[in-house]
Amino acid sequence: MNARPRSCPDLPPAALRAGIEQFNRGEYFECHETLEALWLAEPTSLRRLYQGILQVGVALHHLRAGNYRGASGLLARGTGYLEPFAPRCLGVDVAGILAAARRCQAAVTALGPERLDAFDWRLAPRIEITADD
Repeated sequence: MNARPRSCPDLPPAALRAGIEQFNRGEYFECHETLEALWLAEPTSLRRLYQGILQVGVALHHLRAGNYRGASGLLARGTGYLEPFAPRCLGVDVAGILAAARRCQAAVTALGPERLDAFDWRLAPRIEITADD
């Protein structure tokens, strides 16, 4: 979908760290607000990394609300944006997000729209971030 940036800086910006903390606490709407500002301001291809994380978070927000179509579509689009940044970028374990998001997508598909309330939230991605890239 997008080319990997020539370099991923080692240190994530503070707003990315804040958005990931919100994501990991299950504050998906708040994460969206934080990362949207970062995504819109970023002129390089790194904006797609932010957009991918944001979309996976919004997918989980839709999943929590029982919106099958929103959850399924955003999980697919979000992983597409993240793929060029695997395995790691800005200290973010992108490969880990991708694997967990794909497990979520498979579970959502298996449950279908009628049984989304049975989703096992232990499958929800947790984003790992380190200072070392």
